Order: sequence, then structure tokens, then C-alpha cells
Amino acid sequence: MSFLNSIKRNKAKTERVIIYGESGLGKTTFATSAPNPIVIQTEDGLGEIDVPCFPLAESYIDVMKALDALVNESHDFKTVVIDSLDWLETLIWKQVCTDNKVSSIEKIGYGRGYNEALVFWSYFFDELNKCRDKGMLVIMTAHSQVNKVEDPEHLTFDQHDLKLHKKAAALCREFADVIGYASLKKIIKVTEGKGFNDDRNRAISTGERILNLSANPAYVAKNRYDMASSMPLLWSEFAKQLPSQK
Repeated sequence: MSFLNSIKRNKAKTERVIIYGESGLGKTTFATSAPNPIVIQTEDGLGEIDVPCFPLAESYIDVMKALDALVNESHDFKTVVIDSLDWLETLIWKQVCTDNKVSSIEKIGYGRGYNEALVFWSYFFDELNKCRDKGMLVIMTAHSQVNKVEDPEHLTFDQHDLKLHKKAAALCREFADVIGYASLKKIIKVTEGKGFNDDRNRAISTGERILNLSANPAYVAKNRYDMASSMPLLWSEFAKQLPSQK
């Protein structure tokens, strides 16, 4: 039998999306505006949003049970929302500590605890991929943090990134098809000073919430599709450029 007979056509799947940024920008509102969502809560962040959700997860096992139900039981949900990844990481660390009978992941020597955590992240991503196999869109939210980036070709600079341990953040960035950095649009106002070289630059928010989708030294972002580099933080605008929603 020729090995050419094993060739298959790649079937397009729904996307894996991460939306991150500071608190209060509307990341959860954005995510729950996707088609027929179900939320897996790792933090109490839904507020007044009226949307189907599992009980607040108190452990990593609670999260995996919710995903298992979505994978193996009949339902009509079209989007699974994980709110949020950084609080999920706390549950993963708690599970690692339980397995190693320690009170802190730092007490597992030589960074081994963070490596063990990656195994739990992999199990989590496997379940999300099974949700995709059922045709579900995957949207994950996360908070942001500013990291120092050392680039051998440039000076050290600050960059907004996922609020996760660096190894977990790298795994999440690799897993996602789209990473959007949510921010407030700003303009720079220059105030002239009286002395030599005494001008002052001030960033002033316009109040407009923006979703940034292309890589930039100031923040981590990406998309595997031909999407706009930025757009309003609105699901209606985002969906117009998402392949599965066209």
C-alpha cells in the first residue's frame, strides 16, 4: 500500500483565542458575547453578566470535570470560555503542591514544581482540543503583567504579557491561534517646558477599548489569520475577521 494513500485533507477547526489585559476592560464581556457560551470560572469575575456557567472551580479537578462534561455529554453550547488562565494557574500550582505534599510550589527544588505544572497545562489543552473536535470555539481570558525583555539586538525594554509563569506563558502562546491584548486607546500630549529640553509627554486615555492582534514590542499578540492589527474590543467586530465566524 502506498504511503500516499494515507494523505488526508486538513479540516478547518474553530479557533483557540486568548484575550488578556488589565482588569475592568471588558475581557469577560467580550468572551461571553461569542455564540452560545458556557463559562468555566476559575475566578469570580462574571459580575452581572447573565450567562450559563459551571460553579466556581475550587480545584484543578473541578476544571477538568467541567471540560470532560462538555466533551462527553450532549449539549448545544458553541463556545467554551475559560475565565481566567492566571487563576487556573493558581489551581494547577495547588494541585502540584498536593501531589508533592508541600505548602508552596517554591519548596519543590530546582524549579521542578513549575515543570510538573506544565503537565497539568498539557492535560488542560488536550481537553480544550477535544472541545474543538466537537465544533466549539475556545476563548480564554487572562490578566496582564509587564515583563523586562532582554533582546541581544536592542536595549532591554518593557512588554505586556500574560500574567503567568514564563514557562506556562510560553505554552499558552504556542497553543493559541489568536492572542489579543486589550487596552485603552491613548494619545500622547506634549506639554512644553520653560527650560532646555523640559518638554513633558503625557499619555491620555480616549476611553476607547482596543483589541491589538499583531505582534508589537510593547505587548505580546498574534493571529494565524489575516486579521486587522487592531480593532474595537467588541465581539461583533472581532467575529467579522474570525474564519469560523464568517
